[in-house]
Amino acid sequence: MITLTSKQVMENFDELIDNVKKPILIKGEQQNAVLISESWWRGLQETLYLTSIPGMRESIIEGMKTPLSETSDELDW
Repeated sequence: MITLTSKQVMENFDELIDNVKKPILIKGEQQNAVLISESWWRGLQETLYLTSIPGMRESIIEGMKTPLSETSDELDW
């Protein structure tokens, strides 16, 4: 993770927003913050939502362990 001071961020804000590819830690005098892209934020929100559904996390883990050759194109639902 890249770390910048709040002064560095203010000097290069537009460039940072246009080029943010991974989280940027912004060091403040009293607190820190993290700058992330909108797509990263949306991905985090979707992950949080999906893992909040009872049984979904386990289902995803099980699905990831299943070899592609053992899957079907037909849905059960």
